[in-house]
Parts: sequence; structure tokens; C-alpha cells
Amino acid sequence: MRIVFDNRIARFVVLFVLTICAYAGAQFVQVWAVPHVPAESRENAAIAAEIVCATLLLLIYWASVRLLEHRRIGELAPQRAPANLLAGAAIGLGLFSAVIAALSAIGIAHVGHFNSGQSLLGATDMAILSGIGEELIFRGVVYRIFEEMFGSLVALIVSAAFFGATHLANPGATLTSGAAIALEAGVLLGVSYMMVRNLWLPIGLHFGWNFAESAIFGSVVSGNAFKGLFATTMTGPELLTGGKFGPEASVVAVAICAAAAAVILVVAVRRGEWKTLHLAINDKTRPLAPA
Repeated sequence: MRIVFDNRIARFVVLFVLTICAYAGAQFVQVWAVPHVPAESRENAAIAAEIVCATLLLLIYWASVRLLEHRRIGELAPQRAPANLLAGAAIGLGLFSAVIAALSAIGIAHVGHFNSGQSLLGATDMAILSGIGEELIFRGVVYRIFEEMFGSLVALIVSAAFFGATHLANPGATLTSGAAIALEAGVLLGVSYMMVRNLWLPIGLHFGWNFAESAIFGSVVSGNAFKGLFATTMTGPELLTGGKFGPEASVVAVAICAAAAAVILVVAVRRGEWKTLHLAINDKTRPLAPA
């Protein structure tokens, strides 16, 4: 078994399937199981399910990588979690707020009145689960292993393309929205992982963006509507509004996130975190070019 999983392609396939299944299971609990709990207990059940699912997602990734790769799971080092989660959440909140501010300034976004009594549980659940589940899959497995095999450029392209493609199944999705997700989120989250070499920063960033988009501004998130503290509507051409998919497909969101990704990439390169093109399919394979 050890010899089989010295091959990175074999590890990728197994870890990809395991993390996808774990994330699907977590979504099933939230979307299908919790609503069947009696109404008076549903909120407590949702919170409990959220904690359990988030913990299990992290444990499944940790145990799977530990078993197959026989190493410390540095990308989930607990001592690095607080600072990186907070920094990531602040970046995500700031970036989406900048998108809304820019769209408001040109008359595209219209932010409604503040609603202090709005329940944010559903939006928070979505933001936490997507932040953890999708980052474990697309940065912890796809980006990390492809970077080990081929270098940073290939890893960024493949992980961003995977990420954008998976969003094509969402309501209101188009090839344009899939490309937007790949460019604005796939690249941004990939370079965020590259810069710090841990998953906590992209998890926090992913959470902060989705939380701002759903719980704060109440806009459509990847084709799914949420009620937030504000109700944000969009009017204008789809290129700017994002259409039915939501503001994530707006050219403004792509531009702002691309600019942030460029800054983070520069920092990562200056830190020496950019891995040049190479070929290393097996653990003991000598790279064909300097790594």
C-alpha cells in the first residue's frame, strides 16, 4: 500500500474522492436532515450539526493525509489557525464590501435598509461549510498535490479550473460565471494558500467573502438567494450585475479579486513560495527541472 501511494496521482484520486464525499455528506446533513427536525429544536440542531460537520471534515482530511502521506499535517497546524482565519475573514469581508461599494457607485447595486432582526443562521452555515469543505478539496488536495507534481503555475491553473467548473452546476450558472469563479476565487484562494502554506487563510477568506455576500448584504451567492442584514438588488447589464448567478459573476468582482490576487502573488514570490515547473509524479522521482 505504501508503494502505491508513493505515486501522487494515486494519492490525488483517493484524497479527492474522500474529501468530495465528506463535503457532500456535510451538505446532506444541513440541507436534508436538519429541516426534518421539529421546528422548536431546528436552530439548535443546525448549530450542533454545523459544529459536528465542520469538525469531521477537518478530521477526515487530517486522517486521510496522515495515513497516505505519513507526515505532519502542517497545512492545518492548529497554532496557525487563529491569526490566519481572522486575517482571511477580514480580507474576504473587505473584498466583497469593495465590490458592493464599486457597484453602488456606478448605480448597479442597491443596498436596502438594515434589518437587525434577520436570522443569519442559514447564511452562516453555508459560509462555514463551503469555506472548510471547498478549501480542503481545491487547495488542500487539488492545488497542493498538483503543485508537488508540476509546480505552482500548473497547480493554479488546474485548481482554479476545477473550482470554476464545479460551480457550473449552480442555479443561473453560465460559462461566463464559471470563468469568473475560476479567475476571481480560484486564483485568489490558490495564491493565498501559496503565500502562507496553510489552509486557514483561504478558509477564512472563503468564509469572509461568502458571509459578507449572504449574511451581510443579502445578495445572491453562486445562484442561491439568502436573506441578510441588508437586501441588495442589482440592475443593469449582466456583465456588471452577474445576472442570476449573483455579483460573483460581475466583471467588477473579477477585477477587484484579480488585483488582490496579484498583490498576494507578489508577496508569495518574494517569500520564495513559487515552485517552478517540474515533473515529480512519485515521491522518489527526481524533478526534471529545479523546483
